[in-house]
Amino acid sequence: MMELSREAFRSVGRFWRANIRRFGIYDKVHPAETTPSRLVPEHIEKPDYILGKLLNTSKKPEIKNEEQIKGMRNSCNVAANILKIVQPFVQPGVTTDDIDELVHTLSLEAGAYPSPLHYKGFPKSVCTSVNNVAVHGIPDLRPLQNGDIVNVDITVFFKGYHGDCSKTFLVGDVDDHGLHLVHATEDCLNQAIKICGPDVPFCDIGFRIHRIAKRHKLTVLPAFVGHGIGKYFHGPPEIYHTQNRYPGLMKPGMTFTIEPVLSHGNENTILLEDGWTVTTEDGARAAQAEHTILITEDGAEILTK
Repeated sequence: MMELSREAFRSVGRFWRANIRRFGIYDKVHPAETTPSRLVPEHIEKPDYILGKLLNTSKKPEIKNEEQIKGMRNSCNVAANILKIVQPFVQPGVTTDDIDELVHTLSLEAGAYPSPLHYKGFPKSVCTSVNNVAVHGIPDLRPLQNGDIVNVDITVFFKGYHGDCSKTFLVGDVDDHGLHLVHATEDCLNQAIKICGPDVPFCDIGFRIHRIAKRHKLTVLPAFVGHGIGKYFHGPPEIYHTQNRYPGLMKPGMTFTIEPVLSHGNENTILLEDGWTVTTEDGARAAQAEHTILITEDGAEILTK
């Protein structure tokens, strides 16, 4: 075993104190042991990707009719209600696998299919991203610790339509850096939704979020985008959360997600060997907030409120 010199100890101490000043106090997490995928009864309607079909989506953003909008409202209402039930369940000692079990059960009880389950091989019914995990965390058997933050990303397929939302929850007593990160991320989402409406450029969302994140002295992680949603899980438009030149204007009847991911650190991320879990490169915490919205004749409606 190598022995550290006194100067090396001082160097490590300086690095540790600098990171606390910059990122706050929290546990850096790594993927842990998990449980097998949960089963879905035959009577639950399943999306096309589970049935082995390829759902063709237009290359242009879909403008939905009244029947389709009604379907979106119903699916988004189911997703939002599940997220509300999950919030008080998130406590120290609870595992993210416990959260997966709860979301899975609530989805089935509502007559919905948990959209992430077996989507392109994802093994669980919900994404749970803790601390330095930016997105697509796979629920596992690590108990949540006092001071953690955890994003719970819920999508359900209900009567032919997907509804998608997420929120970053505080676990016990979170330090000031963590509180600021979570609240600023929600501020970015809410301010972005406020500018949405007919004939607004999609790219304006990213410019608005970029400015607000900069005001909070936080970094938007550019690798992750919102997306069109409907009978399909993901489709056009792509919603960038930082400065961009994505073309096109919002039109009444369009539905899409806005889901910025912010961090204290740099913008770089790492995809882990499981092919899903994405962590921040520098180990900083990340927070995400998400709603599915509908463009209306005079603005935007939050379908997952």
